[in-house]
Amino acid sequence: MISSARLKVLVDAPPRIPARYVLYWMQQSQRADFNPALEFAIDEANALDLPVLVCFGLTAFPEANARHYGFMLEGLAEARRRLADRGVGFVIRKQPPHELARALAADAALVVCDRGYLKIQRTWRARLADGLDRRLVQVEGDVVVPIERASDKHEYAARTLRPRLHRVWDEFLEPLEPRELRRRMDRFDLEGALDLDDVAAILAGLKIDHSVGQVRRFPAGEGAARARLDAFVADGLHRYGAERGKPEARAASLMSPYLHFGQISPVEIALAARRHSRGDNRTSFLEELIVRRELSMNHCFYETDYDRYAAMPEWARKTLADHAGDPRPHVYTRAQFEAAGTHDPYWNAAMREMTATGYMHNHLRMYWGKKILHWSASPEEAFETTLALNNRWFLDGRDPNSFTNVGWLYGLHDRPWGPQPVFGTVRSMGPNTFKKFDADAYVRDVARLAAAETGGAD
Repeated sequence: MISSARLKVLVDAPPRIPARYVLYWMQQSQRADFNPALEFAIDEANALDLPVLVCFGLTAFPEANARHYGFMLEGLAEARRRLADRGVGFVIRKQPPHELARALAADAALVVCDRGYLKIQRTWRARLADGLDRRLVQVEGDVVVPIERASDKHEYAARTLRPRLHRVWDEFLEPLEPRELRRRMDRFDLEGALDLDDVAAILAGLKIDHSVGQVRRFPAGEGAARARLDAFVADGLHRYGAERGKPEARAASLMSPYLHFGQISPVEIALAARRHSRGDNRTSFLEELIVRRELSMNHCFYETDYDRYAAMPEWARKTLADHAGDPRPHVYTRAQFEAAGTHDPYWNAAMREMTATGYMHNHLRMYWGKKILHWSASPEEAFETTLALNNRWFLDGRDPNSFTNVGWLYGLHDRPWGPQPVFGTVRSMGPNTFKKFDADAYVRDVARLAAAETGGAD
């Protein structure tokens, strides 16, 4: 059974019979396995003796470029193949998602959708629900603990959300068995549907920023996600507690791009961590995967201005304003930052990792962002620069984790520290950062990764 805490009825109506199928509008959970929304749709279809049709609306997403769309489309191509193996129909068309779902709902007994927390995702679902004459059920499958079950308010920090999650997460850390679909849908023709056998052609036809290209470091899709997870539990997880803060140690999971696009379930990852580890390593990893990640969902769900500087804590904005006139040791423009053109070779290496591979180790992300604040003309300008670069270059940019991580740089979910020039009482990061790991080894690693992206030696 899918936990009732994951279900929310957005349109309360009985199933419409006769019908051609049960429709699952896939958007956030872009996978064919360990997907509660899909399994719920199959349960409903089996009860009605109907097949399942999955639809995906391909549309403009704020700040997304060829790097993001290429990764997503390749993942969807794999999802379509896996769905076909299960007898589930799939169609993708260039159309706002809620409009495609509404059009296909006309022949559906009911509609199922997954859940996202950003404003645009919530708007799509609200627009579909508005005036829909079919039952619409939302299934929350990309967090461990459903957001409203975890908390009914905006949490101040990880320390306030953590005990709430710990009290209930065992209830949701359960395997999800795939259902067998009784009625197959081996073919569904829709005018204007896209052919995912030619992802390159679809990508070339999109009116997006093509100057930020795809990366080799992260092959897309749920198969690649599970291969990466297997590699992590085999080699990185047993070192995670002690070495996760050392970029050169390669103990990070590298799962964030796959989680961003819903190509793997966080529950599946957590269960793997529980099977393969215990003690500090498991505790540290589940803290990042569940507590820190779901704190970001809490922030974006309960704070409507999550993408604005005005949403930073009042104490942080005040202290940064009080120190806005402090002399900066260096001042750079957004273009200089983006070109990795600062005086700091370690910061530049972090920026190159980001632009070349779509990723940056979390410890370096903190230093990278704090120095943008330190080296910008004002905190407001720094915030805009940090968010713009984050969302443009990171594969996992433009999601709740990203908005919340950027906010943390400016005091979100943190507390006042000892006063410093420019930062005031907002936490700063300086040269001591590099005493915690081998910074020169990290620079060498980035050079290797960047060469691999251009076809050089691995």
